[in-house]
Amino acid sequence: MAWQSVPVPRLEGVSQEQFVQHLYPQRKPLVLEGVDLGACTSKWTVDYLSQVGGRKEVKIHVAAVAQMDFISKNFVYRTLPFDKLVQRAAEEKHEEFFISEDEKYYLRSLGEDPRKDVADIRKQFPLLEGDIKFPKFFKEEQFFSSVFRISSPGLQLWTHYDVMDNFLIQVTGKKRVVLFSPRDAQYLYLSGTKSEVLDIDNPDLTKYPLFSKARRYECSLKAGDVLFIPALWFHNVISEEFGVGVNIFWKHLPSECYDKTDTYGNKDPTAASRAAQILDRALKTLAELPEEYRDFYARRMVLHIQEKAYSRNFE
Repeated sequence: MAWQSVPVPRLEGVSQEQFVQHLYPQRKPLVLEGVDLGACTSKWTVDYLSQVGGRKEVKIHVAAVAQMDFISKNFVYRTLPFDKLVQRAAEEKHEEFFISEDEKYYLRSLGEDPRKDVADIRKQFPLLEGDIKFPKFFKEEQFFSSVFRISSPGLQLWTHYDVMDNFLIQVTGKKRVVLFSPRDAQYLYLSGTKSEVLDIDNPDLTKYPLFSKARRYECSLKAGDVLFIPALWFHNVISEEFGVGVNIFWKHLPSECYDKTDTYGNKDPTAASRAAQILDRALKTLAELPEEYRDFYARRMVLHIQEKAYSRNFE
């Protein structure tokens, strides 16, 4: 099935002032070209990463299929020395493997204690710190995390949203990224922060009929490209070849708005979580009514929410 996509705009030579004052407030995805990222785009080869990254043990996702599903967990967690991970992820077929000779690998780096510490490539991989420069398009105190990502060729990550703004830096390799606006959440069949629709190119429209209404934004990333993904925008990523990326997450809202136990950047803001809990209690109260009355008052509640909370300032 051929899907019409809106191309994500690409801009070269964007200054900090231009981004902060004119582009950032639009709250839309954007590919930045020509950003000074340091030597990483040329230095981070398989051999270099294997040598410099060393034998540090890393926790990885291993999947027998290309489309990873975080809802059904069609993958297993395993541990490998970092150099072995890089070497295996760059292969199409493996002599050593956990599940099958064509299994896929995915690294999403973690903090020292993932329950308390956020990921920061500068701390977990200090020997690589000097190779990469973070885009200086946000204030230092807004910084949340920097996540090292390594993917096998063909690996596809599930559609999901994050609650913080982020730059996806494509250091090496190529990725295809498909994004959906927060306004289209109603068409994505959500389970928590993730969409149940795995195959976004050939979806089961019998099972997910509304998915065809979601407007699709798309871009291809090559080495050196930086994709700005605003908070709450859904994104689905395919590694078209072996690649290395770094995500820089930063806080769009004041720090007190976020869940202090969140080390991944994917827990809803505390006010949103409280509102969801209140709604659950309201629905339990409505359940005390007969169906005819429950339906009537539920529709009134929806209208009230639309009137009071929906924004008219976005497309």
